[in-house]
Amino acid sequence: MREATMDAARDNAAWCDLVCRTHGLTGVTDADAWSVPRRSPTWYPDAVTLRPGVDAATLLGRIDAGPGASVKDSFADLDLARFGFRVLFDAHWIHRPAAAVHRPPAAPTAGAASAPRVPAARPGSPLTRVTTPGGLAGWAEAHGGGPLFRPALLGDPRVTVLARVDAGVVAGGAVLHHGGRAVGVSNVFARAVPPEEVWAGLPGSAALVGYEPGDDLAVARSVGFRPAGPLRVWLRD
Repeated sequence: MREATMDAARDNAAWCDLVCRTHGLTGVTDADAWSVPRRSPTWYPDAVTLRPGVDAATLLGRIDAGPGASVKDSFADLDLARFGFRVLFDAHWIHRPAAAVHRPPAAPTAGAASAPRVPAARPGSPLTRVTTPGGLAGWAEAHGGGPLFRPALLGDPRVTVLARVDAGVVAGGAVLHHGGRAVGVSNVFARAVPPEEVWAGLPGSAALVGYEPGDDLAVARSVGFRPAGPLRVWLRD
């Protein structure tokens, strides 16, 4: 699991760096962490640790550590409360080996043994690639991120934006980041369909890594992902 955690943290840091660069922010990566010196876009951290035991004071010295600063503590081993931060949320890194795709089972028939009622993925409604700025704008509106996702993402060969489109409407989606030994999955969302259907539609040809908190972790686990280790996101109000 430690290897999967390291892969997930590195991939997430690379994805954060890519998003920041589309907003004109240049990040710095070393053995300890990735960071940006100015405030990152909404929902994105100012630093991501890449190994356990990073010195907290040194890490905060790399960012604008004032109000609004956030740090992704990839190994949940930092104490940033003494610097005025609070825990925003806890989560788990997740991973799924290549070809380990688990399709959610259909509801049991009458008289069958009790089983989790997880909807099966709808045939004929796959995740398809978003390739145009207009398509990305519609995807981003459905996602809720709006202008966070800029057209430059579509020109990067490491990025695949996926949409679930039903009757011409974006009903869900995800982003894949092809940055290393595993493919990062993030920004998974579902609007008009159960989230299990979106997760089940992710490709199984490569190992996938990411992170999810709470109920979203349970959904990811239902389609074959497994927790790899804890992480924590800190915020300074």
